[in-house]
Amino acid sequence: MNMNLVEHAKRLMTSFGASWVMWLMIVLSVISVAIMLERAWFFWSIRDDIGALVRSLRDHLRRGEREQARALLERSPSAEAAIVLAGLAEADQGADSAEEAMASAAALERMKLERRLAYLGTLGNNAPFIGLFGTVIGIVQAFDELGKAAKVVPGATANAAAMAPQAVMSSIAEALVATAIGLLVAIPAVAAFNAFQRMTKATLANTEALSCVLLAHLKATGPHAEVARAAARAPAGDEAR
Repeated sequence: MNMNLVEHAKRLMTSFGASWVMWLMIVLSVISVAIMLERAWFFWSIRDDIGALVRSLRDHLRRGEREQARALLERSPSAEAAIVLAGLAEADQGADSAEEAMASAAALERMKLERRLAYLGTLGNNAPFIGLFGTVIGIVQAFDELGKAAKVVPGATANAAAMAPQAVMSSIAEALVATAIGLLVAIPAVAAFNAFQRMTKATLANTEALSCVLLAHLKATGPHAEVARAAARAPAGDEAR
């Protein structure tokens, strides 16, 4: 039973060969390159000078120019501006409401920033194993050919024995191509995945800096701030009474 199963598996692998694995790797590589180009264009399209945006937003808020601040954020293509714009829309409800709105918007923007990155990460981790699978199939084919060469008629045994090592080495060399292709596909995918993850983290860090400007303004101008300032202006005698 076990021998039959092994024979069936060997026949299946030797019948289809390893070429289909390499074609699969080529298709996966094309998809990977397309995702890299799309993600690179996406991050390029949302770039902005966040330092200048922070300074302009702070100046508008200090002067009480919320509409100008809103227009400033709407003009920016960055994900950071979109998140803070959601908080500014809830500014009239207080700092807590604005913070919750920005947290919700940040979750949505994170999904946009990380879109399709899972494919790059999965391909980078598994492409070498797919290539190794093709190599194993090629090696099985090589040794299967070696076994067939040993079963030739006695008159041709010496000649077959001389040719068999060359055929086996040639088959193994071809099989190793699958592993090479797997590594060739995996390395750029992993590099791109790490680069886009760093860009995502940098974007979210910039969002923290920009949102703190809005939250600081709301906390400084909110009702609790007015009460605190009134208490600070009250004479010491009033506090004693």
